[in-house]
Amino acid sequence: MKRVLTAIFILISANAMAQTAKYTVAKDTETDQVIFNGPITFDDLSNEPTFTWLKAGADRYEPDAKAINMLQEKLPAYTFVVFMGTWCDDSHNIIPKLYKVLKVTEYPIQQGITMYGTDREKHTQGGEDKKYNITLVPTIIVLKKGEEVGRITESVQKTLEEDLVNIISVGELQK
Repeated sequence: MKRVLTAIFILISANAMAQTAKYTVAKDTETDQVIFNGPITFDDLSNEPTFTWLKAGADRYEPDAKAINMLQEKLPAYTFVVFMGTWCDDSHNIIPKLYKVLKVTEYPIQQGITMYGTDREKHTQGGEDKKYNITLVPTIIVLKKGEEVGRITESVQKTLEEDLVNIISVGELQK
């Protein structure tokens, strides 16, 4: 019985380890920056020592309290697909703000966010960019029950959280 349990544990561990190495890492020939390509998480970004822009940007950002209150109530009904470039200044600006908004609203980041790093041509190693018609980064796609209700592409109209409130307002009409 002990051998069977050990074998099951090894199989589960091997499967989990195979799923964690999901993105490739390269050096940008133009800027010498690190490029992540493929499925990534905020933890992956946080653990890369050269990506100081994530923590610094999130620490600096002060989201609007009124928008945050609305998002705390409504965001759990939504999921996100995010495309970003670890080499991209617009991503360096918006992705830390998204991270901060999700943290302060206590959004379940691990369950609700699917994020991809892209190369300079905005392509992902698995071709997900084609499925979502990605031409600019960052692109934050907001989904309700698997259907897109809106997206933020490259920049925000007002603030990140106000743009999310506007998108979710459309999503609420689609009940």
